[in-house]
Amino acid sequence: MPRPHVLALVLAGGAGSRMGVLTDTRSKPSLPVAGELPLIDFPLSNCRLSGISDVWLIAQHNPHSLLDHVANGRPWDLDRTRGGFRMLHPFSGEDGERWHEGNAHAIHAHREFIADLRPDVTVVLSADHVYTLDLRDVVDAHLDREASVTIVTTEVAVDEASRHGVVEVDGSSVVGFSYKPDDPATGTVSAEVFVYDTAVLLDTLAELADKHGEDELGDFGERLLPHLVDGGRAHAHRLEGYWRDLGTVESYWQGNQDLLGDEPRLRLDRRDWPIMGRRADLPAARVLRGAEVSDSMLSAGAVVRGSVERSVLGPGVVIERGARVVDSVLMEEVVVEGGARVERSVLAARTRVGEGAVVGAPGDGELTRVGDGGTVEAGAEVPAGAEVAGAV
Repeated sequence: MPRPHVLALVLAGGAGSRMGVLTDTRSKPSLPVAGELPLIDFPLSNCRLSGISDVWLIAQHNPHSLLDHVANGRPWDLDRTRGGFRMLHPFSGEDGERWHEGNAHAIHAHREFIADLRPDVTVVLSADHVYTLDLRDVVDAHLDREASVTIVTTEVAVDEASRHGVVEVDGSSVVGFSYKPDDPATGTVSAEVFVYDTAVLLDTLAELADKHGEDELGDFGERLLPHLVDGGRAHAHRLEGYWRDLGTVESYWQGNQDLLGDEPRLRLDRRDWPIMGRRADLPAARVLRGAEVSDSMLSAGAVVRGSVERSVLGPGVVIERGARVVDSVLMEEVVVEGGARVERSVLAARTRVGEGAVVGAPGDGELTRVGDGGTVEAGAEVPAGAEVAGAV
């Protein structure tokens, strides 16, 4: 039996407002994990390794930060003559502008292109999450059950579930769906991976648009998924293993912390399922005499002369002699000068922390953030929870 024609839509258009200054000049899917793996690498790698060759990226907020990295799909072998990788943006036409007002609206805005491709199944993935998943298993289960939608689910603490779509499951059937409820009844939530019967998806969006208006389609959880669940052909597929939504500063920091220690919660060294993407052309990291590094991850080109503990350093980061970095995430080309201290902070690309400055504080308080190209002057103190804007 031939494999179904599958289209994957990767949603990378959110503004990332909960990330504050970290997404002022870049999209959230461009934020790096493990030093040099942008979040977008995870859904694209999952698609490619699952044998999906038609992958479209729907972008909106700061898309320029993705363009060079995705390189027309080349790092994932998706740059094909027919089909393959495609990047979709908001556009204007005879019926006006189509600025995306939520992910369901974004797909409806591009309905003609999807219909022209005529995929049997459409897989929709968010670009804000870290996990590995063979999508072939989900597609096969979806087809076997003749589902209208299959929702990939995972488990979180009940007190965290209100950030997500909460799914009520009976066997494999989805019998209830609540979008970001104030009082979630369960910790079973959507992992933001959905498999749709394409005809049902497009027809349902058209029906809802006619009834409520296109601009009211919003996100999947607002109208589309409750409608399909009520129709009785919605099923769940449990995702086993690690999954984390990196959509807030705290969860982004924690996702990087999950990489550290003797027994990290997240491992990215699977030979059978590598996270593919475009990497910096830099030599190996260097730890120089007198430096101290423990429970940390150093990317290519990093140079450490000072002290680094429980931290993740991006490509080209420099930690000068006498500087100390603890419980922090430093993106590419950050420089921490001598005598400076950075604790429990996230520093975006090309930040410079001046000599003797103090950024953040130990403990379990709020994280301190510095935007792309930001500068902390020598001797300055940036308290826990503060934000420093990046360069204009």
